[in-house]
Amino acid sequence: MSRPHVVIVGAGFAGYRAARTLARLTRSRARVTLLNPTDYFLYLPLLPQVAAGILEARRVTVSLPGTLRGVRLVLGEADRVDLDRRAVSYTDPEGGTGTLGYDRLVLAVGSVNKLLPIPGVAEHAHGFRGLPEALYLRDHVTRQVELAATADDPDNRAARCTFVVAGAGYTGTEVAAHMQLLTDSLVRRQLPGLRRPRWILLDVAPRVLPGMDERLSRTADQVLRARGVDVRMGTSVKEATPQGVLLTDGEFVATRTLVWCVGVRPDPLVEAVGQPLERGRLIVDPYLQVPGRDQVFACGDAAAVPDLEQPGTFTPMTAQHAWRQGKVAGENVAASLGLGRHRRAYRHHDLGFAVDLGGVQAAADPLGIPLSGPPAGLITRAYHLAALPGNRVRVAADWLLDTVLPRQGVQLGLVRSWAVPLDTASPELPRGPHRAGEPAANRSGAERPPHP
Repeated sequence: MSRPHVVIVGAGFAGYRAARTLARLTRSRARVTLLNPTDYFLYLPLLPQVAAGILEARRVTVSLPGTLRGVRLVLGEADRVDLDRRAVSYTDPEGGTGTLGYDRLVLAVGSVNKLLPIPGVAEHAHGFRGLPEALYLRDHVTRQVELAATADDPDNRAARCTFVVAGAGYTGTEVAAHMQLLTDSLVRRQLPGLRRPRWILLDVAPRVLPGMDERLSRTADQVLRARGVDVRMGTSVKEATPQGVLLTDGEFVATRTLVWCVGVRPDPLVEAVGQPLERGRLIVDPYLQVPGRDQVFACGDAAAVPDLEQPGTFTPMTAQHAWRQGKVAGENVAASLGLGRHRRAYRHHDLGFAVDLGGVQAAADPLGIPLSGPPAGLITRAYHLAALPGNRVRVAADWLLDTVLPRQGVQLGLVRSWAVPLDTASPELPRGPHRAGEPAANRSGAERPPHP
């Protein structure tokens, strides 16, 4: 008798946890296949520290083959899901195609950068959802500071030393906090004659970290302003150009850097599945099953999961929910095959949030207890070490070295501007002018020439 086949699409927080849970519960009594564009799980919360030069890029990646014993990894991007035929079509990294049949399917494709119909943003802004974007941003920011140091025109010098971050949520706030410290360090240690770089953080919301406790928001706002970050609430981008950004309040800010952190949207693959959606997310029941499709489960940012703690609403798109939902999805898939415990509905209990603001500064509320400064920084880093599925010693070592050694302000040139378009369904993969088997313009957006 053949073993049932479970296919998991996506290895983000939800997909990785689902695969790990299934491998443990099924114990080789089912075939588990994980389809993902890369061979690693990316720990997104530490990505700002990669861009800031605190952590080496591999520290925030966890090998899928090395940590998911009993799970078969297939490298590729899912192109189509045929629910009637129970098949997933995909394209591998070299342009080849394949199909995976399944008895159970877990859709955990995650999310991509959220786009808004603002002129020039798709062409001149860069997101922050994958390693290529983090590596590009570090090189780009370093390059702007170094070019400013040799510029004769004071306006050109000022524009290159001005950096705009759109979106003051979790990601945007941490990016602004960490990168501001990086540019200050570059100027102080390597280019002492240059003026202090200017960082601007924008959001249409009335406060920083609008989705979190007001005490965390207040702490983050105070830390950023004390460092000289220009925090502007109720303001956003009206238009982006090669020379700068026009703000909604009418001011034009000359800059060569616009970092787009306004939020995320579900992966476009979800819409193509052809099932009912809630704001782009696949509607599931509390057991993470797609109604009418008992063999299909969805979790993480791709799924609209009913919030049983707040009836009538859905759980937000956060890493904490994705991680917990992945475990429940794995358990329920195993239960549906008769290989695990009884299925259970997804319920969550808020244990608090932690925002790393760089240096010893952070804002955290573990178990509802508000903390700031070094105590919050210690709690935040301890939380990340506990949550990391691997590389804990290496991450801790990098943090220790960062406290005693200056950061290396160099450009590696590994990722060019055109390799990380904002309009991409796969931020985890850098794009080339022509990937094998596909035209220059594909579902990741049209290619464009590099710019500084």
